[in-house]
Amino acid sequence: MQFGRYFEEFEVGAVYKHWPGKTVTEYDDHLFCLLTMNHHPLHLDAHYAAETTDFGRNVVVGNYVYSLLLGMSVPDVSGKAIANLEVESLRHVAPTFHGDTIYGETTVLDATESRSRDDRGVVYVETTGYKQDGTVVCTFRRRVMVPKRSYGEGRGGEQPGRPEPRARG
Repeated sequence: MQFGRYFEEFEVGAVYKHWPGKTVTEYDDHLFCLLTMNHHPLHLDAHYAAETTDFGRNVVVGNYVYSLLLGMSVPDVSGKAIANLEVESLRHVAPTFHGDTIYGETTVLDATESRSRDDRGVVYVETTGYKQDGTVVCTFRRRVMVPKRSYGEGRGGEQPGRPEPRARG
């Protein structure tokens, strides 16, 4: 199974459909809120959300949706990355609720060779996240520095740092 891509493997206009999707549970949302100290009642207090918001129920915290989509994109986009350079834009387009399933896809917008180092380049991508009914919930654009094949081959190939099993003895 491929994990990330070398610079030469990115083609402007290519679309990577990340698989599988992820059904967001109340537990996922609440744990993320607690880990990141986001205690807004819109995300944690069902009574508050039902009584005082336009949605009438808890809304999944947007940064969890973003993080989920970013993670989904790693095998297709940044699994070989040298560095994540920039998140240029992040838009939360529609709410996500407990029980929704999130799917994502990433489009390659540009690929530029490094001017300072000949073993890498920068890819510019846009990731779109949508729910089971096709409603887009989140989009973001980012730049990722990725190695050229020569960089990877010089550092151990497809699975750098992977040890070989030793015989028991």
